[in-house]
Amino acid sequence: MEPLIGGASGVRRSSQPAGPGAHRAPRKAAVWHRRTTCRACAGERLTRVLELGPQPLANALPRSPSEFAHEAFYPLDVYFCADCALIQLVDVIDPSVLFRDYIYVTGTSATIAEHNERYARAVIEHTSAGPRDLIVEIASNDGSLLRCFQPYGVRTLGVEPATNIAAIAREHGVETVNEFFDERTASTLREAHGPARAILANNVLAHVDDPRGFLSGVRALLAADGVAVIEVPYLGDLLDRLEYDTVYHEHLCYFSATTLVQLADAAGLSVRRIDRVPVHGGSVRVYATDAARAGGHDDAVLAMVRTEVEAGFRQRALYERFAAAVAANRTALRVLLDGLQAAGASIGAYGAPAKGNTLLNYCGIGTDLIAFTVDRNPLKVGRYTPGTHIPILPVSALLDRQPDYALILAWNFADEIMAQQAEYQRRGGKFILPIPQPRIVGS
Repeated sequence: MEPLIGGASGVRRSSQPAGPGAHRAPRKAAVWHRRTTCRACAGERLTRVLELGPQPLANALPRSPSEFAHEAFYPLDVYFCADCALIQLVDVIDPSVLFRDYIYVTGTSATIAEHNERYARAVIEHTSAGPRDLIVEIASNDGSLLRCFQPYGVRTLGVEPATNIAAIAREHGVETVNEFFDERTASTLREAHGPARAILANNVLAHVDDPRGFLSGVRALLAADGVAVIEVPYLGDLLDRLEYDTVYHEHLCYFSATTLVQLADAAGLSVRRIDRVPVHGGSVRVYATDAARAGGHDDAVLAMVRTEVEAGFRQRALYERFAAAVAANRTALRVLLDGLQAAGASIGAYGAPAKGNTLLNYCGIGTDLIAFTVDRNPLKVGRYTPGTHIPILPVSALLDRQPDYALILAWNFADEIMAQQAEYQRRGGKFILPIPQPRIVGS
């Protein structure tokens, strides 16, 4: 199967949502390949449980309309491994295409800033790290989290593959190595900087095609008494809250405690603690140490695994029910937006996150329904949403244009957004939240 290109400015071409199979112009590309085995256990019993259709890369925002005709679309389908129960994508995009020049930065959200402060404090309390100890963050982005460790006097080191984002981190005084992380990089870093008392990996484990090798690299870089702290979106929240828009090509895996424990076993790590945290629609923060030193997994962790098994996490039927609910959400959202437009309402959007681009393309929502969206990230302003080609404007445009409704694509920051946009609501504007069920909120 070949990757796909094509798509007009408004993706909807009839009264029905675009949905899977809307774009069918093939093109060969060396940047894409399809796995035939599970990336966790190498099993071959992979079954597709959710089709989101051909989609553009969620963070590949066109700079001008001249780029629209050349956008590449790739299958965005979710698979279940019958052997180890890992939920995953099998269509893999070359990571240098996804991450070497990146537009997502963590430093634009007050919610994330507060999360990072709490995160740093929790790590320091858990590890008792001091001035001679090294804290390494893998996929450290603009250094926002590592800057939160500076008041504690520890040494910090970021590892960030995006050249442009690594440069931003260095400008803020965060020492950053511009590399992808793997076992080879781990060996080089340990030789140059010494072992790490703590290794942080936030929202990166899901991005790697070889999670076992990644975790083995983490173990190799840890000090004997070191702790790996790994935060990932939690599969249980994705299912419970119908967060299907968090599926995009960068997210190759969707983790449960069950699959995280299995991967830790393969990498020689012992999971000592798992915390539920609310960020990004619901995540888990995993604390792991060298299994040779710590022994087996903590009893509370194993209890969480048993709860997941009892809830059906290892059964394909759970994910088939989820897929049916996803299709129903698409229908409900389109009915709501079409009805508002038919009544003469104007509709804008807030945010241009990767998750929003999955939702827009899957639901067939383009400029025929959404006139514009706004975003606080200056790297996104002036560009267009991929596939649907909605112009991305500065946040000030929401008040300048005052649409009757604004669809919050960055719904995981909805409380922060609505608080910041109180004036928009005071003037009569209303927000629409698409997940888990489309609904109107506001004055």
